[in-house]
Amino acid sequence: MAETVSEQAGVRREASTPGVGKFEPGMSIPGILRERVAKDPEGTIFERQTALGSGFVPVTARVFAEEVLAAAKGLIALGVRPGERVAIMSHTSYEWTLLDFAAWSVGAVPVSIYETSSASQVEWIVTDAEVRVVFTENRAQAALAEPLIGQAALEHVLVIAEDAVSRLRELGADVPDADVTTRTAALGLDALATIIYTSGTTGRPKGVELTHGNFVSLVVNGSDDPNFSMVVRGAGKRTLLFMPLAHVFARFVEVLCVYSGAVMAHVPDAKNLVADLAAFRPTFLLAVPRVFEKVYNAADAKAGSGAQKRVFRWAAKVAIAYSRALDTPEGPSRALKTQRALASRLVYRKILAAMGGTLDYAVSGGGPLGERLGHFFRGIGVVVLEGYGLTEVGAPTTVNRPGLVKIGTVGPPYPGTSVRIADDGQVLVKGPHVFRGYHGNPEATAAAFDPDGWFITGDLGTLDEDGYLRITGRKKEIIVTAGGKNVAPAVLEDRLRGHPLVSQVVVVGDNKPFIGALVTLDAEMLPQWLANHRLPAMTVEQAATDERVLAALDRAVTRANEAVSRAESIRKITVLTTDFTEANGYLTPSLKVKRALVLKDFAAEVESIYS
Repeated sequence: MAETVSEQAGVRREASTPGVGKFEPGMSIPGILRERVAKDPEGTIFERQTALGSGFVPVTARVFAEEVLAAAKGLIALGVRPGERVAIMSHTSYEWTLLDFAAWSVGAVPVSIYETSSASQVEWIVTDAEVRVVFTENRAQAALAEPLIGQAALEHVLVIAEDAVSRLRELGADVPDADVTTRTAALGLDALATIIYTSGTTGRPKGVELTHGNFVSLVVNGSDDPNFSMVVRGAGKRTLLFMPLAHVFARFVEVLCVYSGAVMAHVPDAKNLVADLAAFRPTFLLAVPRVFEKVYNAADAKAGSGAQKRVFRWAAKVAIAYSRALDTPEGPSRALKTQRALASRLVYRKILAAMGGTLDYAVSGGGPLGERLGHFFRGIGVVVLEGYGLTEVGAPTTVNRPGLVKIGTVGPPYPGTSVRIADDGQVLVKGPHVFRGYHGNPEATAAAFDPDGWFITGDLGTLDEDGYLRITGRKKEIIVTAGGKNVAPAVLEDRLRGHPLVSQVVVVGDNKPFIGALVTLDAEMLPQWLANHRLPAMTVEQAATDERVLAALDRAVTRANEAVSRAESIRKITVLTTDFTEANGYLTPSLKVKRALVLKDFAAEVESIYS
């Protein structure tokens, strides 16, 4: 449990959770793989998808280690030296993890690049990190990197789809195994493990330097924690990774599974998620809140209209009520248990089957999930463990755990972590998982820590009496109205985005007389929503001005406003016909809205709210 460190005038200011893992100075990420192989060489470590949308075949720990060794020898043959950077630009795949471990095994530093990155973003990362070798998934991505050969340190661009892994095996055939094991043995907790560039919501991405010790402390403390271990450790634990491996959350999971003994499979994205879940049957998942919103909204849409819709809505209310009752001393009543049993037969079983049929837990990060969804999923039988973290802390810094769940919070501090609330409300963090600095940017590094060595997250939050953290907003995003009211937009945005018609929301109102919002429509959900409401088919452009659609959005705004005071409530919205996506540059690869860019490009639409 979290332990109180200090309170001030009855308000909790600091909390910590003791570390439970034991790790030595000489431990490293490839050392974790070596231990997994030693414990169970013929046990399955990964399951590999044979083709897109197909089934999975097992890969033993011994076979994976042999493939890592062969690729590592190929990197040595290419001239990669300890400390040099090797970039990977690809969808999530088995090959990414293989190359990650190969680079770590020779003391190199993998640098992640999102597969959707533009030419200018690739150029910045490759040159800023002084990358020596780039692996791309396909020829189109290679074309972004190849013009950089000869600039800075770049010498080689290899394409995974063109048998880059086989080429490494051939190149390294004559390199002695001992050359790899010697480099692995030289690694320790202080060695640089990776550089991950921030998503760049407010400017040019910064390269976050994470050490082997950052990852080791996270995976050992998490896997050995008696509460969290029941999610990731033990026979039969399985997870399907579809988040981008360029994101720190997925990289943490990759190493966590190798340490904990869980079996992991990779799929490139969530486009075929239902079929992939059915084929793999995970016991736990890791995802961003938007995935859970999509699952709920899709189930709601499939219920259609009339009696089926009423049954689904009733079942959803039962699930939420049942979950809320779990938090009371008396627990769910007999009548509520009876209702839940009926709802399970009619509704829940179908949703659980669509999620693979064996799912017990899901970990949600990257943004607020919302209490409604948290209670809904727990009520149907999947406990969503909401957590909080940033790239600079290697992913998790607080997380709910089985037996330690408070829905609506992001949990107590992760084992080995301390959290403090500064005088201005910002969340500060200390622990062995906190990054060592921004690559080549000592000024930004110095600005990221307070005089006492606490990392300044930039997020605003509060700690409750048990040390559970609630994130209330982002300091740079606080809106100050003309009347002087401070408004955190995240609360309103998250609630409004839960409506099936809504894709993205940007709350506005800085120096304005009231709060407004820019809203975009979900083009995937729109046709089903219209059909369910017996409305004719419409384009997004038509729906954006249709009185019936606007009336539904107004009702959604009214429900969102229930979470705030009248002075903080949304008074007027403008529906845009352009959605915010990665492709048009308004979303980061981690699906965060580039608020400053939106406000700049849609300034006229913002002004129309107040005209």
